[in-house]
Amino acid sequence: MPSWKLVSGLCLFFFGSLVAVAGVGYAMVGIPNENDAAKSQNNVYYWANGDRMVATGTGANRQNVGLADIPKAMQNAVISAENKSFETDSGVDPMGVARALFNMAKGGQAQGGSTITQQYVKNTFLSQDQTVTRKFKELFISIKVGTKLDKDEILQGYLNTSYYGRSAYGIQAAAQTYYGVDASKLTPSQCAFLAALLKGPTYYDPAGATSIDTAATPESNRKNSEYRWKWILGEMYKDGKLNKDEYTEAVKKYPMPQGLKATKGMTGQISYLVDTAQNYVLAHSDISRAELDRGGYEIRTTFDKKKVDALQNAVKKVEKDNIKPKQRKLDKYVQFGAASVKPNDGAIVALYGGAGFENNHFTNNADTKGVPVGSTWKPFVLAAAMEYGTYRSDGEGISPLSKYNGNDHIKIKNNDGTYVLKKDNTAFFQENESPTPWGYITLRKAMEQSINTPFVQLGMDVGMEKVADVAEKTGILKASMAGRNASFALGTSTPSAIRMADAYATFAASGKHVDPYSVVSVKKNGADVPGFDKPKVTRVMPAEVADNVSDVLENVIQNGTGFRAKELGRKAAGKTGTTDSNKSAWFVGYTQQLSTSVAMFRENPKTHGLMSMNGTAGVESIHGGDIPTEIWTAYMKGAVTGPDTGFPDAPKIGDIHDGEGAPSPSPSVTATPSETATTKPTPTISQPQAPPTPTESGECKPWWECQDAGGGANDGGTSDGGTGGTPSTSPSSSATGRGSGGNGNGGLLGSGGNGG
Repeated sequence: MPSWKLVSGLCLFFFGSLVAVAGVGYAMVGIPNENDAAKSQNNVYYWANGDRMVATGTGANRQNVGLADIPKAMQNAVISAENKSFETDSGVDPMGVARALFNMAKGGQAQGGSTITQQYVKNTFLSQDQTVTRKFKELFISIKVGTKLDKDEILQGYLNTSYYGRSAYGIQAAAQTYYGVDASKLTPSQCAFLAALLKGPTYYDPAGATSIDTAATPESNRKNSEYRWKWILGEMYKDGKLNKDEYTEAVKKYPMPQGLKATKGMTGQISYLVDTAQNYVLAHSDISRAELDRGGYEIRTTFDKKKVDALQNAVKKVEKDNIKPKQRKLDKYVQFGAASVKPNDGAIVALYGGAGFENNHFTNNADTKGVPVGSTWKPFVLAAAMEYGTYRSDGEGISPLSKYNGNDHIKIKNNDGTYVLKKDNTAFFQENESPTPWGYITLRKAMEQSINTPFVQLGMDVGMEKVADVAEKTGILKASMAGRNASFALGTSTPSAIRMADAYATFAASGKHVDPYSVVSVKKNGADVPGFDKPKVTRVMPAEVADNVSDVLENVIQNGTGFRAKELGRKAAGKTGTTDSNKSAWFVGYTQQLSTSVAMFRENPKTHGLMSMNGTAGVESIHGGDIPTEIWTAYMKGAVTGPDTGFPDAPKIGDIHDGEGAPSPSPSVTATPSETATTKPTPTISQPQAPPTPTESGECKPWWECQDAGGGANDGGTSDGGTGGTPSTSPSSSATGRGSGGNGNGGLLGSGGNGG
C-alpha cells in the first residue's frame, strides 16, 4: 500500500497540473470582438464550367448597434428566456459545461453553452466544430469574458452576433428582416418573437423551412413560435420585466412577421439554383445553416448555364402562349416546375423553380412536394412486373405483351381472388378517363394510351410493395410515396421533379442509378470541405428490364399520348401523367444523354392546396401530353446535342401471362412488339380528314383511325371480334361507332367478328 504522503503528493501534483494548464489556457485565449464576428463575407457559387454564378450572403445584412439602440424589452426577453441569472452569475455554468464535455467524450450529441456569456463566445467562433478541444477553449474564453467585460458589453455582443434565421445576424438585421424597422422601434411583443427565434429559426420561423426539414412546415412553425412567444412574455411578467398592463397589451395579438424577401443576388432561377445547392451542402456536410450564412464558402455546382437558360425560356414561351391570367380566371395561380439530370452521372444540370424570389415565390417547384405524378408512375409498375412477375407467374417476369382488361369501370381483384373493397366495404370500381371499351389489351398498348385499369390490376398482381421497391431503387424517396392501396399504381405519390428526372434516368442508363447531386466541391479558406465526392453508380435493375421500359416508353412518344415529343426529331422515351380532378399534369422523358421532368399545377396561394386545371388555358382539361410535353420538347431541342444514338435493343423478356379472364390468343395471329397495323381497316362510312389525336384517356379521334379499331362491339382490339353493332357516323359513339366493322374486320390482334 502506498503511504498517505505519496497519495497526497500525487493528488497535489494532479490538481496543481490542472491549475497550471488552466492558467496557461486562460492566458493564451483572447476576448472576442463583436465587430470581428460581423465582418462581411459572401458565399460564391460557380457554374459547372467554373464561371462565377453569383456571390451572395449576409454581408449586407449585418450591422452592429449599441445597447442604447436596443429596446429594454429585447434585453429582458433574452434574459428571461435564456439566462435568468445573467446579471449576477460568473458567466459560466460549470455543471452545464461538465455535461457537455461528458456527452461529447462518449460520442453523444453536442450541447451548447447554457449562459448568455457562453453563447456570445460561441457566436464569435468562426468554427462551430463540436469538439472537446473547442469546448475547453470556449470555457477559458467565457471565464475571461466574465471577468474582463461588464454585463452590458456582453449582452450587447450577444444580441449583435446571434443568428435569427433568414440570413439575419444581429438584432438590427433581424428587426429589418422580420418587421422592416430599426431595432430601436421594436415593440415588446415583437421582441418576444425575435427572442423565440434564438431557440432555432428552422423550427420557430412561421414562414417554415421544409427545404431543411420536411417537419418544419409553416403550420408547425407558427404553432411552435406562438407557444414560445407567449411563454417568453409570461416569463418577463413573472420576472417583473413587464407590468400587468404591458403584459396584457403585448400578449393580445401574435406579431406575425413580414413574409420572406429576396436577398442580394437571389433573383430569377439563380434563387432556386442557390437554394438547391445550399440544401445539398447542408445535407452532405457538418456545416450548419448558421455557419453557411456566415459566408466565406466557394461552392461549385453542377448547373449548366446554357441549359438553365434554355429551360427557363421554354417554360416562359409556352406559358406566354397558353396561360393568360389577366384574361381567364382559371389561368390564375398556374405554376411550373422542371428538372434535368444526366443519366449514368446524376448531375442536375438545369431546373426551373418558379417565378423567382423577387416575385415572392420562395417555393422551389423543381423540388416539388405534394404534387401527385399521375400516370408517370406506371413505368415503375411495368418494371416491377418484368422483374418480379405476378403471383400467377410463379415469380417469373412477364412480357409487356401480356394482356389485361382495359375496359372502364371494372372491379379489381386481390391475389386471393376476392375483390378490392372501399373503406365502407362496398365494391371498388377502377375508372379510366373515358368509357372506351378496350377489352383485353397488351400492357404495351395500355402504356401507349395511358389506360388505368390494366396497371391497377397489374400492380395488385405484382404487389404494390414490389412496385414501391422498384421506384425507391431508381431514386424515389420513400417519404414521398403514398399508401399502397390500389390507386398507388396510378401515381398518387408526390416525388419532386428532380427525383422523377433522376428515376427515369435509371431507365435511360439501362438500369444503373446515381443519386442526384448539385454540388461538386466546397472550399473554405482555400481548403476542401469533405463530403462532396461524386455519388457512386449502382446497378439497381436488370438491363433487360430497363431497356424494355425504354422500348415501351419510346412507343408512347411514337404512337401514344406523348406524340407531341416527336417534334424533338431524335430517339426519345417518355410518359405523360394527369391526376384526378386535373390537379396536376406531368411529362417525364429522356434520351440517353438527358432525362427531364416537367410538372404543371395550380396552387391556392393561401392554403397551398392544389386546384383543378379544368378550363385552364381555355381547354376542357389539361393533360401531361399537352403543355408539359410542349415545354419538354422545346427545352430538349436545344439541350440535347451530339449523335442520336437511340436506346439499346430491347431483348425479349418474360413470357406472356395474360390477366385473369383474358381469352386465349388466336393461333393464326402473331403479336408484334410494335402493335402497329400494317393495313388500316376500311370503315363503312366516309372519313373526315382530321388527323388522329390520341389523348391520355386512351381515346383516338376519329375512332376509325385508332390502331385497334374495327371488329365487333365486344372487340377490345387485341381479342377476337364479337358481333358487330349498328354502324354509326358519330365518332363519339363508343358502343356502336367503335365496335362496328365489316365481316372479317376484327381487332389488330384478334379474329374478325360478324359485321354490324
